[in-house]
Order: sequence, then C-alpha cells, then structure tokens
Amino acid sequence: MTLERVRTAAAERGLEIEIRERPAASSLEDAAGLLGLHPSEIVKTLVVKRSDDTYLFALIPGDRAISWPKLRAIVGVNKMQLPDPQRALDATGYERGTIVPIGSSTAWPVFADARITGRRVAMGAGAHGYSLFVEADDLIGAYEATVADISQ
Repeated sequence: MTLERVRTAAAERGLEIEIRERPAASSLEDAAGLLGLHPSEIVKTLVVKRSDDTYLFALIPGDRAISWPKLRAIVGVNKMQLPDPQRALDATGYERGTIVPIGSSTAWPVFADARITGRRVAMGAGAHGYSLFVEADDLIGAYEATVADISQ
C-alpha cells in the first residue's frame, strides 16, 4: 500500500510525518477548508519533466503557481513541462493529486519554493483521501532540496 511506502521511506530518512485521513476534496481550496488550513499551508508537489526525459519535484505553496522561467533558470534547462497523468504515475509511483517526494519510485531531485521554509505544511500522502503533515525544513533537509524562489 502506498501509505506504508510513504511511512517506510520517511522513517528511513529520519523524517517525522503525520498522515491524516480526510474527506474527498474537489480542489486545493476545498482540501484546505476540510483541514482547517489556509491554502498557503498546503504544498503542491508537481512532478516536472525535463527535456532529457528525467524528472524533478517542485514544491509550491497552494496559493501560488509555478514560475516556469524561475524554475528553468534554477535548473539550467530551456524546456520543462508537466507530464500527462500516466507519465507522472510511471515516474513516481503515485497518481496525480497524491504525489509526494517521500517514497517515490525514483528519487528525483527536489526543488522547494522558499516560501515553504520554516513552516509545518500539509501535502499529498501517496493515496487519495489522505494528507501528510511535515515540517518543511525537515523535508528539505531529508531530500537535500534546492530552495529558491520558483513560484509566482
């Protein structure tokens, strides 16, 4: 089960997480309301395909959007895109809407927007109907994430 994969991967990295069941949400704003959070406290994990068919994770606050020019400049590539749902699943082992770097089938590099630092955040937990809570700084450290301004 994917929740166990997430828990095991977190433990292997010494990362303390909390996974909570929650009702189905129709949007990020809906999920924030169900959890009693502001959308900025939910981190979207975007899997991004580079032109060389490798991927990376971009962690973006829920009330912001990815800035393609900023991310391309940090990564040093000219072309990037969001893959279709099947490619995202193949690259991570998680369905869109549940993606999290923790326990991904491949340990792709992680790029975190600077606005998530110093906060406890909620994010996908690897399975629909669940949210994962983690200290963003601990997640960044556990995955040696690059922290930069990558949102707008």
